[in-house]
Amino acid sequence: MSMEIIGTYLVGICLLIGTGFALVGTIGLLKFNDSMTRLHAPTKVGTIGIGALLLASMIHSYVVGEGSLHELLIMAFLFVTAPISANFIAKVNIHKQSCVTPPPPPRDDTWSTLNVPEADRELAAEPEA
Repeated sequence: MSMEIIGTYLVGICLLIGTGFALVGTIGLLKFNDSMTRLHAPTKVGTIGIGALLLASMIHSYVVGEGSLHELLIMAFLFVTAPISANFIAKVNIHKQSCVTPPPPPRDDTWSTLNVPEADRELAAEPEA
């Protein structure tokens, strides 16, 4: 088998994987009820789906003979920004109290909550020299 045929099969496999993940993310977005669970499906699953589609595009451009690395920049941007934006959207939902607040941690009352320890408040209130 030539490299062209192998590349075509790899492109097809990446397209199937990418569309499968994108479909699962879309179904999750439509089926979940509240915004926090709805946020999880497209950000986690969609990132891998779009990554596989971009990988298929890269492989196809090299098979055709016009190599392209633009997709790597898109993938890097996507993999960096998707989790950060999901975190910001989740924090907005928690601050607006439009969802159920996460349960308090078992031992430390300031970890992963909106409470600030008293010692940290005193440090933040002191003016810097």
